[in-house]
Amino acid sequence: MTITEEGVTRSMALLCANAALDKKAKNLVVIAVREVSSFADYFVVCSGTSDRQVQAIAASVQEQMKKSGFLPIGIEGESNAKWVLMDYGDVIVHVFYEPVREFYDIEKLWADAPRMEVAENIFELKTLDVGMML
Repeated sequence: MTITEEGVTRSMALLCANAALDKKAKNLVVIAVREVSSFADYFVVCSGTSDRQVQAIAASVQEQMKKSGFLPIGIEGESNAKWVLMDYGDVIVHVFYEPVREFYDIEKLWADAPRMEVAENIFELKTLDVGMML
C-alpha cells in the first residue's frame, strides 16, 4: 500500500465517522484492524437509539461516501435496521441498534487493535489519533 492509498483509507474512515456523527450516532469507535485482519484497514462502529436513527445514520454514510466518489461493495441489514453493515473495501461501517450492539459486542473481537473512542460531545473529527495511523 502506498502512502497515498493509506491517506485515502484514513480519509474514508473519517468521512464515514463524520457522516455518522452528523446524525448523532452514539458510542462511535474507529478501530484500526489492518494488523489483525486481512480484509479491512478500519472499522467504524456506532449505535443508534432507534431503528429510524440507525437507518438515518446508514443513509448519511452512504450519501457522503457517494458524494466523495466511494461506492459500497455491499450493504446488509438496511431493511430491519438492527445492524447495518456497509463494506467500502478497506473501511467497514457497522451501525447498530444499541441493544443489538451490546449483544454481539463485536469490539471485543478486535480488542488487540488500536481504537479511537469518540466522546459524546464531539460532533466532527478532524483527524484520527496518532495511534490509528496505518
